[in-house]
Parts: sequence; structure tokens; C-alpha cells
Amino acid sequence: MNEPLLNALGQPIGAPVSQTFPRPRPPRTQMTGQFCSLVATDPKAHASALFEAFAKDTDGRNWTYLPYGPFEQEKDLASWMAAACAGQDPLFHTILDPLGTPIGLASFLRIDEKVGSIEVGHIHFSPLLQRHPAATEAMFLMMRRVFDELGYRRYEWKCDALNAPSCKAAERLGFQYEGTFRQATHYKGRNRDTAWFAIIDTDWPAIKAAFEAWLSPENFDDTGQQKTRLQTMKS
Repeated sequence: MNEPLLNALGQPIGAPVSQTFPRPRPPRTQMTGQFCSLVATDPKAHASALFEAFAKDTDGRNWTYLPYGPFEQEKDLASWMAAACAGQDPLFHTILDPLGTPIGLASFLRIDEKVGSIEVGHIHFSPLLQRHPAATEAMFLMMRRVFDELGYRRYEWKCDALNAPSCKAAERLGFQYEGTFRQATHYKGRNRDTAWFAIIDTDWPAIKAAFEAWLSPENFDDTGQQKTRLQTMKS
């Protein structure tokens, strides 16, 4: 670890920041990969297919750690999407398979262009997306927008500290655990301690290289199975 800088009074101070602020806000343009694409969520156009995809989670376990859902009827999901998914923050994206079918949701939120910080959240992958290369690629495409396109300094992931799969996913994707905020909020009538994870801009080059190596066509066999696991900085 580098020694901190000292000011004229001998006090330690942070490193200088050369970026200009505010940073641009995320656009609503499409992000495209080889396994999936992400488009700004259109509640009217996407609700029906998403309801069908989410319904494949027959016991509703994917909704446990979200503050909303499960939705028993398509109209209920459509109503929630109309109210929650059409704004600019959170900025929801629908994840599409190669045929253009909606199979999941994710969003940018708590967008702070003045300091260059942004969070990924409201991640809801249907069974059609889970444990598929598209799930990893979708997260990479969002990271690439944040760091490469927009020049943000910090990208956050927060989840219920009891949500072990989400914590594990964050670390697999290269996010570093930064601590747990006790009794940070409550939802569905229960307490939530929130685990915080983040990637910062100096982490990104190594993480990006790991994603690009993992997503290389040579890393997948004829059945679409990975040959080598994703090896991010913290994996």
C-alpha cells in the first residue's frame, strides 16, 4: 500500500483526482454481447414475456430477497413494472436472449454523477438466465458501460447479508466486500442487514481482462459449457 500524501501541515490526505465532474448519466441505449443484450425496460413490451420467464421459478425462491414480488398474475407484474421500471433512477434494463426474448431484469440506481458512483441492483434472473453464460455477460456489459463508456470511479453491489448466493456472485464478479451495515433497512416485514461490495476504477482493468478471457469463444465447448472458470481479481 502506498504511503499517503501529506499536506503542508503534515496531515495525510487523499490522492489527487484528475477526472472532471459531473460524469455523464447512463444512456438508454442497447448493450450487446454474444450471449445476450440489454435494453432499457419497456413495461408494456416486456411484462408478458418476463412474467412467463419468472413463472419458471415455481416455488418463488428468486423473490425472497427482493422487496417486491412474487406476482401471481401477469397484470400484477405489469402494474409494478409500470410504476417502478420506467424512470431514470433506478434505470431498469431488460436482459434479452439472442432471439430478443426478455429473460431477466437489472438496473443502475443511486446514480451520483457528481462523484462518479453508481450501483447495480434489482437483479432478477429468471431460470432461463441463471447459470448461463448470458448472466455473467450481462453483468460485464453493465460494468463496461459504467467504467469504459461513462468513466465512473465506483460501482457498488449491495444485498441482504443473509443472501449467500448474492454475496458469492458479487465476489465471483470481482466486487470486494467492504462491510455490513446493520439494520440498514427493512422489507417484507423483516430486518435487513446490508452487505456492501464495490469495484473501483483501479480494479477494473484486471477484472475486465478476466471477463474478456472468460467470454472468449475458445473458453466454451460445443455444448456451451465453460472450460475455465471466471478468474477475477478476488476469485
